Amino acid sequence: MYFDPMYFVFALPPMIFGLWAQWKVKSAFGKYANVANSTGYTGSQIARRLLDSQGLYSVAIEATPGDLTDHYDPRGKVVRLSESTMYRNSVAAIGVVAHEVGHAIQDAESYVPMRTRAAILPVANIGSILGPYIFMLGLFINMFGLALLGLLLFGAAALFQAVTLPVEYNASNRAMRLLVDNGLVTSYDAGMARQVLDAAALTYVAALLQSVSQVLYYAMLLSGNRRRDD
Repeated sequence: MYFDPMYFVFALPPMIFGLWAQWKVKSAFGKYANVANSTGYTGSQIARRLLDSQGLYSVAIEATPGDLTDHYDPRGKVVRLSESTMYRNSVAAIGVVAHEVGHAIQDAESYVPMRTRAAILPVANIGSILGPYIFMLGLFINMFGLALLGLLLFGAAALFQAVTLPVEYNASNRAMRLLVDNGLVTSYDAGMARQVLDAAALTYVAALLQSVSQVLYYAMLLSGNRRRDD
């Protein structure tokens, strides 16, 4: 193995985009975390109202440690909210919690991309961890089939990121419709909440770009290695 400048040609642009996306979401959340929403409801109160409006009375709401660690757990049927959203009545909080409620509704409706993502997850987890090692081992011992297996395994991780995009964008769109339909936002609130959700979506775009760039780099290495053997 040797240092390859071409790696940075593939990896650097998505890495920079990823750092910018992280800054964007933290900046948007930080900006609107100090702006009270028009209803005065906390994140947990908003979440409960939205869930109940969709008949999801059995979906629980729990606190989870950290900041921006909010997520929906489909196995436990639980919306878990960080302290920065659960107990605060900010515009940022209502956007985030509505997004997680959007995932709960996707789960209840058996939203196909969400089911597809869940089906891919086990292979994607294995691929993201073992794929690069298997690929590099295959290159090192000059075994094309093993390297190709590593590439395909890591490709599953990229596929997972690709399927994640429509899941996340759909959850955000549902979130905004839910907030409006239930009278929980004014047009002023909605615009700010939308900015938070749009910024958060960029992180998923960044994850996809990083995975795809890695797959393309591996494919270039494998193709070059095959030509040398021929």
